[in-house]
Amino acid sequence: MTSKEKENHSALRVNKGVEQPPAVNPYFNNFYKSNKVKKLNKEEYLSGILSSDVSILSQAITLVESSKAEHRELARSLVEQCQSFAKESMRIGITGVPGAGKSTFIETFGKLFTSEGHKLAVLAIDPSSEKSRGSILGDKTRMEKLSTDKNAFIRPSPSGGSLGGVARKTRESIVLCEAAGYDVIFIETVGVGQSETAVHSMSDFFLLLMLSGAGDELQGIKRGIMEMSDLIAITKADGNNVEKAFLAKALYSNALNLFPPTESGWIPTALTSSAVTGKGLDEIKKKISDYFILVKENGYYYKRREEQSRFWMYEAINEEIKHSFYENPEIKAKLKEYENLVIQEKMGSFTAASELLKIYGEKWR
Repeated sequence: MTSKEKENHSALRVNKGVEQPPAVNPYFNNFYKSNKVKKLNKEEYLSGILSSDVSILSQAITLVESSKAEHRELARSLVEQCQSFAKESMRIGITGVPGAGKSTFIETFGKLFTSEGHKLAVLAIDPSSEKSRGSILGDKTRMEKLSTDKNAFIRPSPSGGSLGGVARKTRESIVLCEAAGYDVIFIETVGVGQSETAVHSMSDFFLLLMLSGAGDELQGIKRGIMEMSDLIAITKADGNNVEKAFLAKALYSNALNLFPPTESGWIPTALTSSAVTGKGLDEIKKKISDYFILVKENGYYYKRREEQSRFWMYEAINEEIKHSFYENPEIKAKLKEYENLVIQEKMGSFTAASELLKIYGEKWR
């Protein structure tokens, strides 16, 4: 029996099926070309930012976040110019344990500010994958109501592996937002990390969100984070969780009383809140307003801003040295060679680093 005859006698048959369309839309290239974002010069960026153009502000932040050498000079010059137009704002750092409901809290809390006519910018930092280096950047989708508010601007950015969950360029993004007229800036971090100092160093008020009923209330938080906090908000204080939230509030309030007095003269405390019912949010907002009244009257607000500028000058130096080192042609040529020597255990890591730094240092002699 021939193969054709066998096929005709078999109960198993494979139909040809329907021809599938191409995976890529054939009109995509035309659409992409017509909708491609136009490259802007510094004057166009500045004009757009000062007129509160959200699209141009977003492009400017993307430019600032870029690691390309050709973008860095333009970004630096743009930020310098925006600093002279930046308006006085309330920079509020918001951090907390995973699951505390930071995005939900920010959406409901942010609406309180926008309803009073404030312009709110939310700089939400998403964790970057250690494997792919990518981020989901999903905060905008989680804040549906706030993202459609004409007085709100939400910008998710990847943490890029930086400690404390703060994108390296968040400081510059704050300046751009202030120049665009945003007078309230929320800086939302990934969560409680090893170095929340970075958040504290760029904010005027530090709000720590905690979750009750998740075990020992004081176990999951480092003393250093609590010492930096100007207010602790126990979230999800609704339904069956109300009693646990009030217990957590008492524990945190007692713990805060053990810390030495703050330099600002402010007495940190703990409050309960619910983003679902809205209960406690007005009280938190009142506390923040009281804080800014106090620190502006006693001059600490302006001293704090000076400290922020000093801290970020040194951060900028460190960043520039790092870029300069890795972009140095001699270092690029030698880096793989030294890396292989370390991997093959023919040279120690510290020796290799010292040798490379010597090569880099000779350029500046």
